[in-house]
Amino acid sequence: MEARESVSARTSPSTDAASSDRNTVNGARATGANGAGGPATGDRRAGSAGTESSSSAVMYRQRRTILWLSGLSLLLGTTTILALGTGAVDIAPSAVLAILADQVGLSLPWSFETRQALVLTNIRLPRVILGLVVGAGLSVSGAMMQGLFRNPLADPGLIGVSSGAALGAVATIVLLPAASAGATAMWSSAVLLPLAAFAGGVIATVVVYRLATSNGRTSVATMLLAGIAINAVAGAGTGMLTFIADDDQLRDLTFWSLGSLGGATWSSLAVVGPCVLLCVLAAPMLARSLNAMLLGESEAQHLGINTQWVKRFVIGGAALAVGASVAVSGIIGFVGLVVPHLLRLAAGPDHRMLLPGSALLGGTLLVGADLLSRIIVSPAELPIGIVTALVGGPFFLWLLLRQRGRSSLL
Repeated sequence: MEARESVSARTSPSTDAASSDRNTVNGARATGANGAGGPATGDRRAGSAGTESSSSAVMYRQRRTILWLSGLSLLLGTTTILALGTGAVDIAPSAVLAILADQVGLSLPWSFETRQALVLTNIRLPRVILGLVVGAGLSVSGAMMQGLFRNPLADPGLIGVSSGAALGAVATIVLLPAASAGATAMWSSAVLLPLAAFAGGVIATVVVYRLATSNGRTSVATMLLAGIAINAVAGAGTGMLTFIADDDQLRDLTFWSLGSLGGATWSSLAVVGPCVLLCVLAAPMLARSLNAMLLGESEAQHLGINTQWVKRFVIGGAALAVGASVAVSGIIGFVGLVVPHLLRLAAGPDHRMLLPGSALLGGTLLVGADLLSRIIVSPAELPIGIVTALVGGPFFLWLLLRQRGRSSLL
């Protein structure tokens, strides 16, 4: 009895409850066989070794996350400088830095022309920033959806936001006679079209969520099926409107559906930026909850995770980010699917790294795709949706063949 009290008194209070119980029981058994002195010391050494091992693992994960995010940030910065300097008016990287510094009141020892400064600040800079924002929003939304559905092939389009936005945009182009000519047409394309696309995406998402929610509980499987149904209905509506459109409207529909960053302005960024950045900056707060959701919804609830709140945040955040992105850039496919899945294959499934990493890599990918779209068929411009599809399609096929190869080995 004295041995048990001695070992219990010597157990470190900083260890967790489970480790403390195991150390106490093991120490008591060893004491009963060998005496009170040596086994307690052995328990302390074993507990200290376990704590050091756990601390080393945490430090390794932290260093690994920092290295990955630093590398992705460097890649993003390099791609951004190249995109800002490449085009009909070439701007050297040093001149790009000098112009950017001049905009914030700093002076760098590199010269630049006034024409270069005007092109960069009025045309390229809002376009590149829009690419960063849209790419980050689509990628983070895809990462959250994949974590919620526990499926690495999930996509933000599963909840109907993209098809709903497309239906809203197509309805605006075809049904409103205001898009004929003059200032009214300019207002319609610059304000009403993005607003209708955003509203269509949000409405479709709300319908999917309501169909999947019963008695205060949201079924992920029902949400997936409802999203498929809403996508089909919205696609049918888009097809019907396309059928009755005239030639000019068909041209507008085609180019909008292929996606482009060419319409980027500072005013559009002021509207879209806060919506997307709100989702991107708030998403890392869900990292631990999404990690727990990977174990299953029931297991996450046993760990104290409010799964219903997580579902609402993921669906609402994805609808906000994707709806706003599609409203200003059109439909850009594969970014929300490819980026988080590629990062998951390379760096692991931990959402504490996956969510911010997806934002960085998504912005890099979309800015790089926009750069290619501007130089491949210069002086014309290839729709960015074609470029992302050319990248995403082969990647998807590679993923399919890779999974089939693994299955054959098993």
